[in-house]
Amino acid sequence: MVSWSRVIKGINTLQFLKKYILYVFAFFLLFAGCKTNNKSQEENTDKKNLPDQFIVVLGTAQDAGYPQIGCTKECCTAYWSGKEANKHVTSLALVDRKTNQYWLFEATPDIAKQLHTLQSYLTKEDYSPDGVFITHAHIGHYTGLMEFGREAMGAKEIPVFAMPRLDSFIRTNGPWSQLVSLNNISLQTLKADSTVAISSSFKVTPLKVPHRDEFSETVGFVIESNNKKILFIPDIDKWEKWDRNIVEAINKVDIALLDGTFYKNGELPGRDMSEVPHPFVEESMNKFSSLQDLVKSKIVFIHFNHTNPLLKNNSQEKKEVKAKGFGVAEEGVVINL
Repeated sequence: MVSWSRVIKGINTLQFLKKYILYVFAFFLLFAGCKTNNKSQEENTDKKNLPDQFIVVLGTAQDAGYPQIGCTKECCTAYWSGKEANKHVTSLALVDRKTNQYWLFEATPDIAKQLHTLQSYLTKEDYSPDGVFITHAHIGHYTGLMEFGREAMGAKEIPVFAMPRLDSFIRTNGPWSQLVSLNNISLQTLKADSTVAISSSFKVTPLKVPHRDEFSETVGFVIESNNKKILFIPDIDKWEKWDRNIVEAINKVDIALLDGTFYKNGELPGRDMSEVPHPFVEESMNKFSSLQDLVKSKIVFIHFNHTNPLLKNNSQEKKEVKAKGFGVAEEGVVINL
């Protein structure tokens, strides 16, 4: 005959064990979370040993990031299989820790993550940049502005520096125009080759470059501190199409962060790559091969398409680029100014 008291006692014991296991599991997760937070704080503490003024690289990928949506090629499956980390879209932050100010260069689709990452480089929490400089109206360079809107951050008059066509594009096209009408951003019109003093320490000069200008003109920027100059050109069609001499431009600066979108011709099988012209990294290295080693060392490639092997942590191509005296941009790298 079944003893229901024993059954009920057994059920109660089982329920107790289940609850006990859940409590232990919850405690483990809490402990693990605390460990993660402590590690993060330690990393942040290490980052306090930073120069007063610097540029930090917040992203190195082409507009669509890495892995790219819809990509089932080996270049992207390497991420899904855990062999590669994701890479954020190309962006820089210019930081002045003495005055508690910072400026972004590009407002990318990854801006939320990038601003979160940036906090550990600052002396105080601040999600409102003192200004944002935009090179042009392709998706990886300006669409992050939407995060300043009322559906997200609800920012207050963040200065956004843009060339005339881009200024007009933002003012007259939704949803960007709403950012202007609600005073989430304050547009500041730039002029090619005209230097803007954004503080007592920093100046920025836009340089117009040839690119696919469907919605706006395209520029690169010279970012100048009291001690150094940094050239930033993430997008350009070909060096030969520019009305300036790129070598002369490199000679005038301390670091040149240059368009490295594609490593070589044929990188997009079945597609005419003249439709998306960029100076292939192989082309650029050949063009700059005769430069002195000191000048070569100024050149750092950035803005990598998901197909570009320079995105991979330990690719042979990355090793070759470095062996030839050039640099490859990495997220988190700090450039002392």
